[in-house]
Amino acid sequence: MKPVRIGYLSTAYHTSFILMGTDWIKKRTKIEAKWRLFPTGPEMIKAFTKGQLEIGYIGLPPAMIGIDKGLSIRCLAGGHMEGTVFTAKKTFKAMNESRDAKETLSQFRGKTIGTPSKGSIHDVIIHNLLYEYKLQRDIAIKNFSWADQIIEAMQDSEVEGGVGTPALAVLASRLLGAKLILPPHKMWPHNPSYGIVATNEMIRDSPNVLEDFLTLHEEACNLIRRQPQKAAEIAAKTLVMVDKDFVLEVYGVSPKYCASLSKEYINSTLAFVPFLKKAGYISRSLNANDVFDMGFIDKIHPEEPHYEEPEMLKSFSLQQQEA
Repeated sequence: MKPVRIGYLSTAYHTSFILMGTDWIKKRTKIEAKWRLFPTGPEMIKAFTKGQLEIGYIGLPPAMIGIDKGLSIRCLAGGHMEGTVFTAKKTFKAMNESRDAKETLSQFRGKTIGTPSKGSIHDVIIHNLLYEYKLQRDIAIKNFSWADQIIEAMQDSEVEGGVGTPALAVLASRLLGAKLILPPHKMWPHNPSYGIVATNEMIRDSPNVLEDFLTLHEEACNLIRRQPQKAAEIAAKTLVMVDKDFVLEVYGVSPKYCASLSKEYINSTLAFVPFLKKAGYISRSLNANDVFDMGFIDKIHPEEPHYEEPEMLKSFSLQQQEA
């Protein structure tokens, strides 16, 4: 069997770091995984377009933009919801110190906010908020190739805040004393922060390989949710540049992990379509069949979604406190 080329991002809470940091794939499947790191989702879509990947960990808006342009990929599984946050210098008020999200964002009139590259889920979400509150002409957005560059830009006062993953918020807090300005559920409720996508060719020709991979992905989601300390230890060793406590903090910012394609996950994904069209990211309306292939995950994860399962969230909180 030829190697399966898998694209991944540097996002600490993705199961890629569990699967790369364990022998699960080697011992339990016949997959020879060839992993490739990308700075952002849009860059990964370019690799899919060139035929360089079979599977990818990616936010759904970049995938939808690719599908609109004729890319033959589908989302086969979820992974996490609400993975976009807004962090800024401590001189700004957080939402819990303001009347509402609009007032909170209005503090940034005449200023610049950093976010990953155009077309990334974070870029789409912050632009949508600015359009919603009619602030798109008052607040500038600067796109960066790598999330680390946003931290440097905040430090140099090139931008006043950053919109990105929970890892960005934790890093900004540690290095700059920054704080969470808007929490994940206020940025875009239930947003599909990442999913597992695969090419239509892979779906057609190698369904058993995909089923094996997604089974391990589901188990890794369960590990993050049920045993976050163990998962964080594996992820930290794989990431190398961070420690277990950092990963645990990242997990805790938005602890909504599951491989299922829940109703909320799908509806939130499709809710991007009107804005993506209005803002010129896509040229046509996409429906669920354009974006998703439910067959694999419905077989692997037939039970109810776990994204907001109270007992699992409680278990996570208790174990995190013991760290």
